[in-house]
Amino acid sequence: MTDFLPKTTFCLIRHGETTANRDAVIAGRTDVELTDTGRAQARALVGGEWPSSRMLFTSPMQRARETSELGFPSEQPQVHPGLRERDWGVFEGQPLSALPPREGRPEQGEDWKEMIDRVSAAIHDCCACAQGRLPIMICHSGVIRAARILAGDTHTSTRPENAHPIYFDWTGTRHQERSHDV
Repeated sequence: MTDFLPKTTFCLIRHGETTANRDAVIAGRTDVELTDTGRAQARALVGGEWPSSRMLFTSPMQRARETSELGFPSEQPQVHPGLRERDWGVFEGQPLSALPPREGRPEQGEDWKEMIDRVSAAIHDCCACAQGRLPIMICHSGVIRAARILAGDTHTSTRPENAHPIYFDWTGTRHQERSHDV
């Protein structure tokens, strides 16, 4: 599936911790607030070693936009709707223990395959728009999990850490995921 990602390097960052993360609740498309911990995580991005040639993108969801504002205070991100979290339908607001299988469509929600296609298109759009600069995308756990599948992983792996940069690097044969310490 690596053909579904651009042959370039890009960075995905999950938003800072939210009240839903803290309380182990499915948020999905529900707009939830960052916690004080989440705001501190976002502010820690300021001290990271970032390339000067970069372009910032964010999900339209408030938790991602606030992470972007706190982590990159002097930059104006482009909002990209394709970077939003998955719609979990009737499961939103329920405990994480009620989360249905990732594959398929949750009742009144977004199908996993449709989400993967949406994320692929969003990453392609952001990389093209960045015109050679490093695209940094503030997004969600589900977006990163979809990117992992698009990169050729056979499973979505563990939930990515909050406000922790993850680079997807093109090595000539496949993408490799690597972390970036801030």
